[in-house]
Amino acid sequence: MITVFIADDHKIFRDGIISLLENEEDIRVVGEAGSEEELNTRVARLQPDLILMDISMGSTNGIDATESILKRFPKIKVLALSMHSESSYILKMLEAGASGYLLKDAGSREMVAAIRSVASGNTYFSQQVSQTLLHHLSGGKKIKEKIAGVPLTKREIEVLQLIAEEFSNAEIAERLFISIRTVDTHRRNLLEKLGVKNTAGLVKNAIRLGLIHT
Repeated sequence: MITVFIADDHKIFRDGIISLLENEEDIRVVGEAGSEEELNTRVARLQPDLILMDISMGSTNGIDATESILKRFPKIKVLALSMHSESSYILKMLEAGASGYLLKDAGSREMVAAIRSVASGNTYFSQQVSQTLLHHLSGGKKIKEKIAGVPLTKREIEVLQLIAEEFSNAEIAERLFISIRTVDTHRRNLLEKLGVKNTAGLVKNAIRLGLIHT
């Protein structure tokens, strides 16, 4: 069972999400908050598996709130839920520790898929968000300068780009005309070189290292 907490300053929006999720057998909403004070108090008590975090909650900055909560409770996953599709918001939220970014115009099926993906240790980005991220991924001179201490090959960067766009190993193999086993090898090498354990870690470290840049 995936326990979910909703952080958004609009009660009607929170009620709508609860209504959308109530029929999912593997997802249970355990709490909600409309302010930073409520968020901190209730999350500390409930410690859900995942927080659906609005970036703008009145006077509350969801980016800072995400960073603060994950420092205290690193096992909690955060899925950003926002109307903002600009790269500055996306990158700052990922840098704060969020494992995914979902736009508020997403449908119920996409929201459920995003929750399941993030709760299982993967990442999830709305299609528009993925396109924005990929716009900042390149193999140009700036990338090569910034990864001098992390010797990624051109192929590994290509695989990382497709991982960031949420392609499966089979889809990556098809696009790059290589075997699935080779993709598996590249993925393992990326995990080892970047010192991370999962796909979310790959994306976060790609940001840190400058593989995703503005």
